[in-house]
Amino acid sequence: MATDDGEATGLRERKKRETRLALSRATIRLCVERGWDNVTVDEIAAAADVSARTFRNYFSGKAEAIAAGHLDRAMRIADELRARPAGEPLWDAIVIAVRSQFAPDVPDGTPSPEDRRWREALLLVLSEPALHGEVLKANAAAQEELALAIAERTGLDASRDVYPRLVASVVGAASAVAVEHCLRADASMPLETLLREVFAAVTSGLPVP
Repeated sequence: MATDDGEATGLRERKKRETRLALSRATIRLCVERGWDNVTVDEIAAAADVSARTFRNYFSGKAEAIAAGHLDRAMRIADELRARPAGEPLWDAIVIAVRSQFAPDVPDGTPSPEDRRWREALLLVLSEPALHGEVLKANAAAQEELALAIAERTGLDASRDVYPRLVASVVGAASAVAVEHCLRADASMPLETLLREVFAAVTSGLPVP
């Protein structure tokens, strides 16, 4: 009986995650296609095949639904860091965790559908002022979770020791620099290469070029 209850709980949680992801993706897609001001919650819910009430059970509005994609990716980075081998150097583990959550290009070198969705969402975030407040909240939550993962890995206390929060802030800033540079119209370097370059500079102490 306990096993059945556990399986049912697991299925419910998976369904919730799938619904949350579907709503976030639908919000991004419609806002990119039509413009921020031309999309309603009812239209997003219909695109995700749920009711508007269901949308509001997950998100307070369009901005939170879009920022959720950023937060979910950051949470997966923290989870990946926790899963790395215990003996692996911290910064090696961090770089691998960060790179693992940025969709790689498909073999022929063209961006994957997931990568295109991610780029569209970032461009929307950068261009739409109404999103900035939710993105700041998502960034704060993401840094908190990453600091906890770093504290667990280093045996430190995230609430008392400065190191976990400092590293989490550096990781967030370094990732943001790589992403924003990649999105520039004149940037030709793939994001994965930029991430390698940025974190190599960070881990070597940011020497002057």
